[in-house]
Amino acid sequence: MKKSELKSFIKEEILATLNEASKEDVANQIALNKELAKTAQLSKEAGLNEAEDEDEFDAPEKEPSKAELKKTKGLAKAKDELALLVKDMKSLARKYKEAEGAAKEKIVADLKKKTALKKELEAIVNKSL
Repeated sequence: MKKSELKSFIKEEILATLNEASKEDVANQIALNKELAKTAQLSKEAGLNEAEDEDEFDAPEKEPSKAELKKTKGLAKAKDELALLVKDMKSLARKYKEAEGAAKEKIVADLKKKTALKKELEAIVNKSL
């Protein structure tokens, strides 16, 4: 269907729908519009402003402050460091299985240091969530 044909079809459908409205429907709509106008007037007199209510939901979010951006960057950096640390610890665990003697003890000491760092990073990440 061509664009022009679609436009004319939609126009015809709208006109047909509008012509189908009965006098009773029109009267009901007029009464409803009058009630809506009364409600708007009463809310204005009561100090309620519809525009303020809409702003709460439709207003764009405020830009984050520099402190919030820094905190977010710090959180993202902590998450990245945690992921790298976990990856490194897993590779050390594989090496530990193959190692023997002093090499094994060295890996255990390194894993203990990394575990402490991992706990700190997890605390930072979990604190901000």
